[in-house]
Amino acid sequence: MTITQVPGVRVGHADDQLAKTGCTVIMTEGGATCGVDVRGSAPGTRETDLLDPVNLVDQVHAISLAGGSAYGLDAASGVMQYLEEQGVGMDVGVAKVPIVPSAILFDLAVGDASVRPDAAMGYEAAERATEFPVIQGSVGAGTGATVGKIAGFDAVSPSGIGSASITLDNGLVVGAIVAVNAFGDVVNPSTDTILAGARNLETGEFVNSRQTLREQAVADGFPGSNTTLAVVAANAALTKTEATKVAQVAQNAISRTMSPAHTMLDGDTVYALGTGDAHYDINVVSDLACDTLEQAILNAVRASEA
Repeated sequence: MTITQVPGVRVGHADDQLAKTGCTVIMTEGGATCGVDVRGSAPGTRETDLLDPVNLVDQVHAISLAGGSAYGLDAASGVMQYLEEQGVGMDVGVAKVPIVPSAILFDLAVGDASVRPDAAMGYEAAERATEFPVIQGSVGAGTGATVGKIAGFDAVSPSGIGSASITLDNGLVVGAIVAVNAFGDVVNPSTDTILAGARNLETGEFVNSRQTLREQAVADGFPGSNTTLAVVAANAALTKTEATKVAQVAQNAISRTMSPAHTMLDGDTVYALGTGDAHYDINVVSDLACDTLEQAILNAVRASEA
């Protein structure tokens, strides 16, 4: 199951498979409390300051994830246009303003760098959003995503979009969606084996990025070219402070599955959404968010390889 199991959440993709870029929109037109945690050191975001618990706005109406580096932030404008046409947004008296936080990843080196997600592509992704299970793999924001950059772009592994969800008997549903575009390798924490990452171009075998980094004692470039973007959601009543904590705990999934994680070359960003009105233990919600994000990360590289 995927994040669309969470009531009130719909997901849509739009992409250019030839240019290897795209965007993914997580729609919550009914409004959802949102928090964010930016753990990587090379992020590209829009409206994240708004999500600080001390700031005014409490509800978001969509989240836009896109490729295209900083250019891809434009996709959120198309999502706003779509929501405005549906009459969705924060009522400011003279208009309804859709609140659409956005984050981007770097995929310009993979396909055609002159083609990036724009407002038209964001509108298309919003228009396509459904409650059906999320399409995974090299689609949407994950179209040009790759992992394992330490040996150069010729040696990377394909990655993409992954999603997962967990439903408890008490009615709590927690889901995650992620676009995996990491500097390091993706590792199965259960077996400690590399699922995707840098490869030796002569043998085709995986290079252990963490070990290579320690041996050469320097991360050879590609600053800003890596970022894992994720959204976790629960049908729970969350305050902005609680949603922020859920996002913080969910970041542990990146540490579990990526090696190395949260480097100066990554811009890892996790959003957390509360879409319901039932109250659940925040520790349970946070723990499930971490578990679902971990599974979503593994699903992303498995689906892309397939």
